[in-house]
Amino acid sequence: MLVVISPAKSLNLQKQDTDDFTIPAYRSEAYKLVKSLREKNKEDLVKLMNVSEKIATENVKRFKSFKLRHDEKNSKRAIDMFMGDVYRGLDVQSFSDEDYEFAQKHLRILSGLYGVLRPLDLIQPYRLEMGSRLKVGTHGNLYQFWDGKITKIINKTLKESGNEYLVNLASDEYFKSIQKNKIKAKVLTIGFKEYHNGTLKFLSFNAKVARGKMARYIIKNNIESVEEIKGFDVDRYYFSEELSSEEKWFFIR
Repeated sequence: MLVVISPAKSLNLQKQDTDDFTIPAYRSEAYKLVKSLREKNKEDLVKLMNVSEKIATENVKRFKSFKLRHDEKNSKRAIDMFMGDVYRGLDVQSFSDEDYEFAQKHLRILSGLYGVLRPLDLIQPYRLEMGSRLKVGTHGNLYQFWDGKITKIINKTLKESGNEYLVNLASDEYFKSIQKNKIKAKVLTIGFKEYHNGTLKFLSFNAKVARGKMARYIIKNNIESVEEIKGFDVDRYYFSEELSSEEKWFFIR
């Protein structure tokens, strides 16, 4: 199976030397987006990204210094750079070489700037959420810009690896970039709920961490069969047969 997760706004920019990396498949497309973003000033980015002036100023500098060439000097592996709730659950700091290798084969990160990333793909610091209404040429937003490109590379990966399932651990904002009806595999979405004041609820913050821990569980246990996912029992979560359907499985606590 192939698992997809979302990226993160928070980045770990601490230098990390490695000679084991890959280059993003859609690096040229990312550079095209950056060239459009370079036309934006601080005020434009505040409105486009709904961020503070400080964050907007920081990203004006990032886009200005962004290079088409990705190397160890200006980039860092995606799985090591992204921080935030999902990646706190993923806890890559404890990954072994074998874990990185398994993740490279079975995990993909959806990205507003890069489209799709393998864990070991080098990326440069950026902030661009998939839901941003960035106009590029005739494209009115990023969903239109990426169109079928993300689906194409996901299908290519599924075919090459012989995976029968695409497991969705991404947010709705990012998974919408995939044309689900064109995916040449069964799509399984994983959801998380918990009892809060006696009522079963979806709590966004906890669900994000749980998605990361589910991805970690799959990687650490070398899981390739979706049925084995039902054994996930981290942080008191357990599989709910009652709430689940063929296309969406729920884990509750």
